[in-house]
Amino acid sequence: MKESNNWEDIHIAYQVAKLGTLSAAAAHLNVHHSTVLRHVDALETRLKCKLFHRHARGYSATEAGQLLFKEAQQTQERFDRMLGKLAGQDAQLSGTLVITTVSSLSPILMPIIARFIELHPHIQVELVGGSRIFKLEYGEAHVSVRPGAQPKDPDYVVQLLQKNHSTLYASQAYVDEYGGLASLKHVDGHKFIGSIHPLNNIPMMRWLNDHVDKSQIQFRGSDFGSMMDAAINGLGIVGVGSNIADTKTGLLPLLPPPKEWDNDLWLVTHRDIHHSPKVQAFTKLLKSMMGDD
Repeated sequence: MKESNNWEDIHIAYQVAKLGTLSAAAAHLNVHHSTVLRHVDALETRLKCKLFHRHARGYSATEAGQLLFKEAQQTQERFDRMLGKLAGQDAQLSGTLVITTVSSLSPILMPIIARFIELHPHIQVELVGGSRIFKLEYGEAHVSVRPGAQPKDPDYVVQLLQKNHSTLYASQAYVDEYGGLASLKHVDGHKFIGSIHPLNNIPMMRWLNDHVDKSQIQFRGSDFGSMMDAAINGLGIVGVGSNIADTKTGLLPLLPPPKEWDNDLWLVTHRDIHHSPKVQAFTKLLKSMMGDD
């Protein structure tokens, strides 16, 4: 019987340690869970030590396992960086470009992506929207467009893309029934739209959480898209970025954007692939179509 590859065993066991269960590791690796178990058992037999504590919730690393998997993680990261550098040497504009952002920015990015595909038809673009911050160092995405605080990872190339303004919006039907707002201090008698998540890192959402009584929150959504849809349908007042609100019809600004609600939009790439032709082609187009300067 052929002896299994040492690195393959370690790599598979590392995925179990990272994800916590055999089934999660199997799904990630696209193999059967019995294959994962076989590699874990083979590795423990070869090393003559237990790498995992088995319990009802899954697998957790022993002290020996933690030592091994720390080295495995560093090896995997070095391997991923090498692949990123090799990919950056490919002068042909082809393959896949993965972009990650928050879902509410999708309507803003889509015309830019459409133009990019028109210019570079041999590149397939994947846009992943959501609140999770993708790890560029692990190759989860090539380009990230992030609102909020400036990313601080030393291996990231971070560029200011836009300074965004935010204010409160409502539908014409809402304004006809409840009237407008004189200022942020005059919120009594109004209905508001909030988020299921606190989002206190966003200045306008922090204001809502701090200054609007919970009884006035008529509706809560999981993202700004659903929150804006609720406002368009007259459910209340929503705080949203002006650039995002401009992609919708039926929203009226109620106040000038408060200066303290301004936030930045960042363009982020990893230094190992920042100069690759397809990343450069997209970021150049993105800045020309979306940047402030």
